[in-house]
Amino acid sequence: MTQTCDGCGVEISVAGGIANIWSTEPTHTSGMTLELPDGSEHLLCFDCIEALPEEATAADVAALGDS
Repeated sequence: MTQTCDGCGVEISVAGGIANIWSTEPTHTSGMTLELPDGSEHLLCFDCIEALPEEATAADVAALGDS
């Protein structure tokens, strides 16, 4: 299963869940959902997560798409 990164828009592979229950091939995740201190939640690729400042906000996530 794939979803879009909220920061840069690339497709993120999401491992686990019912879709992979019968698969013998390992599926690797290329991102994760973060809940930020301002209460917002964002699905981000690992590159975007690394680009965020320490106390990131929704505005910081929005700025990722500008770079």
